[in-house]
This record gives sequence, structure tokens and C-alpha cells, in this order.
Amino acid sequence: MKLPILAAALLVATPVLALDLVPGTELGKTETEVRTALTELGYDVRKIEMEDGEIEAYVVKDGQMAEVYVDPASGKIQNIEDK
Repeated sequence: MKLPILAAALLVATPVLALDLVPGTELGKTETEVRTALTELGYDVRKIEMEDGEIEAYVVKDGQMAEVYVDPASGKIQNIEDK
């Protein structure tokens, strides 16, 4: 009885892309710092740019794509979207 509940909880708690990234993770305050941090974590950074006051990084890892939004004032991830 407890096993299905545990399995369901793990599925819900799994981060986007099974990433080692979550909102609040600090990556850096510049595009260069963010690119370096993501690359060191094993991500292929396809594109990175400043848009709407945030650093947007388009990344691929293990065949899955995501968009990572970083606040340049704090250097922390604000949002992650699967693509």
C-alpha cells in the first residue's frame, strides 16, 4: 500500500529534466558566468542572451531541452521551462 504512494510522490517531486537545477540555484550574474556554470554541470548551452531583464539560457542535457531564466541581480535561477 505504501509503495504506490511513495512512487507517486517521487514522480511529482522529480525536478524538471531530472536536472540538478532548481529555482534558487545560483549560476552567476553575467552571461559568461551562467554559461560556465551550466557547462560545468554537463549542459550543452545552445544559446544565451539577455532578454526582458533576465539572462535566458537554452540548454540540452540527456537529450532534453529546457530554458533557464536567471536574475542577473542575484545570479539565481528564477524559472526553468521544459521545451
